[in-house]
Amino acid sequence: MAGLDWTYGVSTLRQWESADYEPSLPVSEKSNPLTCDIDRASAYSIVKMLQVCDSQMFQKEAGTTYQRLLSDQVLKTLMEVAKRVEVIIKDPQESCVVMSGCGTSGRLAFLISSGFNKALSQLNQSEVYSYIIAGGDRALLSSQEAPEDDPRLGVLSLKKVCEGKKRVLFIGISCGLSAPFVAGQLDFCLQHPEVYTPVLVGFNPAHQARDEPIQDCTFTFHSVVQRMQELAKSQKAFLINPAVGPEAISGSSRMKGGSATKILLEVAFSAAHAATSSNTPITHNLRCSRHVYYLGWGSLALLGLIDASECSPTFGADYEDVRGFIRGGYRELNNNDGPLTSLGPKFSIAHEDFLHLILPCLTDKDTVLLIYTHSDDATEVGNMARRVREKTPNLHAVYHQADGDTAASLQQDDIKKLCLSTLKITWPQEALVSGTLQHMRELSTKLVLNAVSTGAHVLKGKIYQNHMIDLQVTNTKLYRRATRLLQKLSTCPEEKCEEALLKAIYRVDMLTLEMTSSDITTHTCFARNSTKVVPLALVILLTGWSLVEAESHLKQQPIVREAVAQWMW
Repeated sequence: MAGLDWTYGVSTLRQWESADYEPSLPVSEKSNPLTCDIDRASAYSIVKMLQVCDSQMFQKEAGTTYQRLLSDQVLKTLMEVAKRVEVIIKDPQESCVVMSGCGTSGRLAFLISSGFNKALSQLNQSEVYSYIIAGGDRALLSSQEAPEDDPRLGVLSLKKVCEGKKRVLFIGISCGLSAPFVAGQLDFCLQHPEVYTPVLVGFNPAHQARDEPIQDCTFTFHSVVQRMQELAKSQKAFLINPAVGPEAISGSSRMKGGSATKILLEVAFSAAHAATSSNTPITHNLRCSRHVYYLGWGSLALLGLIDASECSPTFGADYEDVRGFIRGGYRELNNNDGPLTSLGPKFSIAHEDFLHLILPCLTDKDTVLLIYTHSDDATEVGNMARRVREKTPNLHAVYHQADGDTAASLQQDDIKKLCLSTLKITWPQEALVSGTLQHMRELSTKLVLNAVSTGAHVLKGKIYQNHMIDLQVTNTKLYRRATRLLQKLSTCPEEKCEEALLKAIYRVDMLTLEMTSSDITTHTCFARNSTKVVPLALVILLTGWSLVEAESHLKQQPIVREAVAQWMW
């Protein structure tokens, strides 16, 4: 893989846009032809593949198939949304901007609302941003998949946040235009136009919105999108849904979907803040690591928490595999529900928690990544680096510095000597003047952390070709995704794939009538206590092995393609 030519032609980069490329799948579920061999790639090649995939976000629109991130219509809609944010900032009485989503989308809603509220507070202006995440604040740090399927819970959460408000700009984020939790909220907004203006952010064309029935509801996500499209003509609703191309790891919308969400919303909100302040109008080596720990400062630490919390639902990882810690803990996090440490050790997120719970057990097989900027206390960062270095040589850093800041460079030299590697990102002084520096730091840090955690899990065998296969089958969306994935990778009929999936969920070779006649909710509840469900099902389908044989082979060789290849030989 090291000898590959990484200069792709336009046709290769745009292959996914062809009408005959995986035509039955929405864009967000397609596999990326650039990464079909990522499971066999070296660490260097993995990073290069991810870099090329990320660049697809910024490709210009070609033809009429898909609108893109930089399409005129997308930018025009963003500015219309920004105008409504500006109105609320200038007249915050009984008004608010609410962002809501599941998983990655909800975590980004929290990150973005926190950052822009701080910006308003520093100007002595009222905070207007609120966030909602399916599963509540515990979902900021730990996967809570089941609430994604509950539209009524979404509505209740929205009502609670907006109690007493007379003007609400609601931004529902669903990368695949599929989450029932968000669909319920959008439907509620459409029923109450006197208060709510709904905005939908996602990354599939409108016609690819999920059209499956939602339990106890008269609407589907697709029908909600159709109603919003009609209202968008009179700017009573807004739909922002550029296509950013398939994810590097199929189904892992935390990556490009998350990055594009952050870019779009921060562009709109930054434009609104700028217009408010200026009073001008808005215009158009991880394979052998046991654990990875992010130690961060400020909002960059939040990105570490977000990235770590997504590894469990994305890769079927244990919460201890990748963990994030933030200086100041919940005081710095400033979330709605306050400290969550009573919920268990996975909710311990302060640097002090790392020092007390993790550091004593740290070994040279663990990896620690410092994430900080020139504005953070270099003495404090250095002290933490020295304590970690006493336990493991696998200490690394991501550091942001302003161009020409020689004092910070001198302080950084001592910390750099303690680290095996340091990624120093230097920003021009113009970024400081324009006020965009923090958003640029956050986006670049997100891309780095995504590469770290994704590469680590690729090297651990969580990927088959370029498909995430060790997903947790804990809600309807993931159950359907697992079945489709098994069909594609095994080429077996749907019935046989679902049978193998159920065998892996219930850990039996013979399914009972009760198992086969149960509904998906029952299956997903049972699956919460099962591990390696999809890898096991795939091995059964590809080899014909029994469940016990499949489990035994995967214990010996966790990389599915290698395990199957050994059987073929």
